Amino acid sequence: MALSPASPSLSGMARPAARRRPVGVEILPCGTVHARVWAPKAGRVDLVVEPDGHAVALTGEGDGYFSGPVAGLAVGGLYRFRLDGGEQDADRLHPDPASRFQPDGPHGPSRLVDPEAFAWSDGGWPGRSIAGQVVYEMHIGTFTPEGTWDAARRELPALAELGVTVLELMPVADFPGRFGWGYDGVNLFAPTRLYGDPDAMRRFVDTAHGLGLAVILDVVYNHLGPDGNYLTCFADAYFSDRYENEWGEAINFDGPDSGPVREFFLANAAFWIDEYHLDGLRLDATQQIFDSGTPHILTGIARAVREAAGGRATILVAENEPQHATMVRPAERGGHGLDALWNDDFHHSAMVALTGRSEAYYSDYRGTPQEIVSAVKHGFLYQGQWYSWQRQRRGMPAFGLPRPVFVTFLQNHDQIANSGRGLRLHALTAPGRLRAMTALLLLGPGTPMLFQGQEFAASAPFLYFADHKAELAVLVAKGRAEFLSQFPSLADPAMRAELAAPHAGDSFRRCTLDHGERDAHAEVWALHRDLLRLRREDAVFATQGEGGVDGAVLGEEAFVLRFFGNEGDDRLLLVNLGRDLTLRVLPEPLLAPPLGRRWSPLWSSEDPRYGGCGVAPLEDAAGPGAGLPGAGPGIGSGEGGWRLPGHAALVLAPAAAPDDPAATPSTNPQDHHG
Repeated sequence: MALSPASPSLSGMARPAARRRPVGVEILPCGTVHARVWAPKAGRVDLVVEPDGHAVALTGEGDGYFSGPVAGLAVGGLYRFRLDGGEQDADRLHPDPASRFQPDGPHGPSRLVDPEAFAWSDGGWPGRSIAGQVVYEMHIGTFTPEGTWDAARRELPALAELGVTVLELMPVADFPGRFGWGYDGVNLFAPTRLYGDPDAMRRFVDTAHGLGLAVILDVVYNHLGPDGNYLTCFADAYFSDRYENEWGEAINFDGPDSGPVREFFLANAAFWIDEYHLDGLRLDATQQIFDSGTPHILTGIARAVREAAGGRATILVAENEPQHATMVRPAERGGHGLDALWNDDFHHSAMVALTGRSEAYYSDYRGTPQEIVSAVKHGFLYQGQWYSWQRQRRGMPAFGLPRPVFVTFLQNHDQIANSGRGLRLHALTAPGRLRAMTALLLLGPGTPMLFQGQEFAASAPFLYFADHKAELAVLVAKGRAEFLSQFPSLADPAMRAELAAPHAGDSFRRCTLDHGERDAHAEVWALHRDLLRLRREDAVFATQGEGGVDGAVLGEEAFVLRFFGNEGDDRLLLVNLGRDLTLRVLPEPLLAPPLGRRWSPLWSSEDPRYGGCGVAPLEDAAGPGAGLPGAGPGIGSGEGGWRLPGHAALVLAPAAAPDDPAATPSTNPQDHHG
């Protein structure tokens, strides 16, 4: 079991109580600049002020910590730590492991930042909890042509108008090179200089809060990048060889000397919430975060985030490929106390249904109506069954978990890039099918997530890009091609020759969004806007299935979901991903209208405003005079059956029966207020 970071034997007696973070260089309330670093490999540590080379010797506290006041370093000043070296030993100069900014990148000096200098305007911001949210994943470097925080701020009002409530930022911890996804970060406390300075990030968050948008950050606590990582110059114990890690050395959360390592990462989680007013974190690849101790580091991160928020609501989302439901169970019940999990099962089944392709990690999915109904009702499809792709069992029981804990998506950064050419989903399937599945995503009981540009069918691809030094770039490109070779179609030599080189500048530039396409593809924008309005304002959809959700298969590619409301105020979502389907007989109780009511159309994905081909009557043309489905006292009382249009989704709501003078609900989602 690892020692608690709060143990005096880890923290040392010389640490001033007024410090914000346990390590790093910061300004104390009294105005003194104070440095503290964990460097058990060193016998001596100096802080060297640049460019004049003025050095301040730090005092050893014991347990590998060195600290002390620093004269001659002002806000905006540059510095490095020198380990066991003389004045001429430049190779012993290293950036601060807890640097708050690296203006010249990971290999350069650190800059002293005053986090108190920024004038926040979000004092009344309450934060957000997971229930009721709509997440939008974004990469600041490609979100606008400028690729900066300030440029991204300009587009935030449009996202708020669309109906997005939470921005999920891909990692911003500094990394080497001119561009990258951010998952090879090495300066975990320093937002990358590529997007602007620290206050530019604060302006972005402050603006978002003013628009009602929460901001959470994707953080990588399972490995560090291969270039620019100086942690092992200070301590070998940051990493462990006790576990196999997919991306390099595993972080040492439970081995010898792991206490200061845990302290470092817990401090980082709290740092983003405290100093940048972020509303939570998305934890990358938690299956590669290894800890046999108690409490688990993920439990500690959840606590650190909530304590740092000081009463504001927060959101903690985990990516967890094995789908361990314990991630979102309370700590007192053996879980880690996180708020939500990415639901890969929903994505994989939906992709097979939309594209017909079931290669590689899609091979255990068929995209059938029953799969999709089950994913809506139960979250994960694999909850402990055999998973042939991995030749092992996958998942664990998730019954009883609140539906908002499952983050559902049709696109994200990984899945788009894994298409080989980085093609968006609208380029891989039929328009009507995608509109129908988008309705399921945005009206379903999970927490929906969009990937940047999805809301207007962006023409830009999203490729894997990473700017590395030459010898490393070759290895990364080779590794990327090998990863994609699990798809037989991408292993084909002709296709492999078409794969974009991750280190090529064009691979990065091609991914830049053109927000003018919101107007050029206005019908796609309108589809997302209206669905999110319906989700937000409709009395039944807004509760995210709290009244219950059930579903049934209606045909080879068709199904119905029934969302139960109060006193029979239910909704039907009919989805048909195949050809036109006529139901002559209707022995399915979920299709029955509430007593004394009939079903009336509320919304259709085939509305011409969305680029659809028009909304045909639901009654079967073979039964003239049948009227709307269930026009009599119960379903099927008319002469005809139901005719479900192909490649379409329909929403039905109860309306007064023909002999009831009550008004029929509006068919315009812009007029519907639940």
